[in-house]
Amino acid sequence: MRCLAILLLSATLARAEEDVAGRFDYYLLSLSWAPSWCAAGEAPRGAARQSPHCAPGGGAGWVLHGLWPQYERGWPSYCRSTEADPSRSQIARLAELTGSPRAAWHQWKKHGRCSGLSAGDYAAAARRAYEAVARPAAFGKLTAPVRLPAGVVEEAFLQANPGLLPDMLTVTCKAGRIREVRICLTKALRPRPCAPDTVEDCDLRDALMPPPR
Repeated sequence: MRCLAILLLSATLARAEEDVAGRFDYYLLSLSWAPSWCAAGEAPRGAARQSPHCAPGGGAGWVLHGLWPQYERGWPSYCRSTEADPSRSQIARLAELTGSPRAAWHQWKKHGRCSGLSAGDYAAAARRAYEAVARPAAFGKLTAPVRLPAGVVEEAFLQANPGLLPDMLTVTCKAGRIREVRICLTKALRPRPCAPDTVEDCDLRDALMPPPR
């Protein structure tokens, strides 16, 4: 038992030393398909209830989930940072992309602090990364739920973004739905190959894609 306790303590200390603000290898830009995110059980901690992305008639499609610092293996989270937490106005600007102040605060607390950037610079980087990705227009024109291979979503993003290659993005599913497109970026926000543990390619042939509300 004593040996086990020592091993667990060592692992905890190693992790604590590893998760230092600003010390990471690349970013993962995560875009959520809002109609899936807003569905029952998809949005964390009831965040959908306060998100305009989920309001009927809002028409939200691909929205920002987050810009996440990554290691070549694993990722940091909840880093200690000397940077001040975001002001209410900074959270509001980030919430324009994430859908709610609650979601924006969570992204800063879990991921933004690990970037080593100030709150304002992190929000600006997230916006630049989000706006640099062309989001295929066809999905926004859906008027009814469709079932399709997840590979169709990946191919649509590749066609809309000639600078992307198949090993630079991954499509994820949850509860049988298309959930996210995740794109790997350098610290300078340029596309790069994803590390193996980042790839979560959905292999569903009949993934549900609900239409914008």
